[in-house]
Amino acid sequence: MQNPCRALCLLTVFNAPAAASALALENIKARLEAAGYSQIREVPSGKIKTFKATRDGKERSILVDSTGHIQELQ
Repeated sequence: MQNPCRALCLLTVFNAPAAASALALENIKARLEAAGYSQIREVPSGKIKTFKATRDGKERSILVDSTGHIQELQ
């Protein structure tokens, strides 16, 4: 018989990164909105978080580093 706690613990461990990642993404979007960006969408790019967003009527490419620093790409 399998230990039910083991199954629950495994489920928690494997779902934790996804939940943390979603929370981080929501925090990033909130920071971008506070900086005046709208229509924010993540662009898949591996480990670095890049986004497309609109500011002052123009679409811009944005890089957000692991510390939350926002940088527009040229």
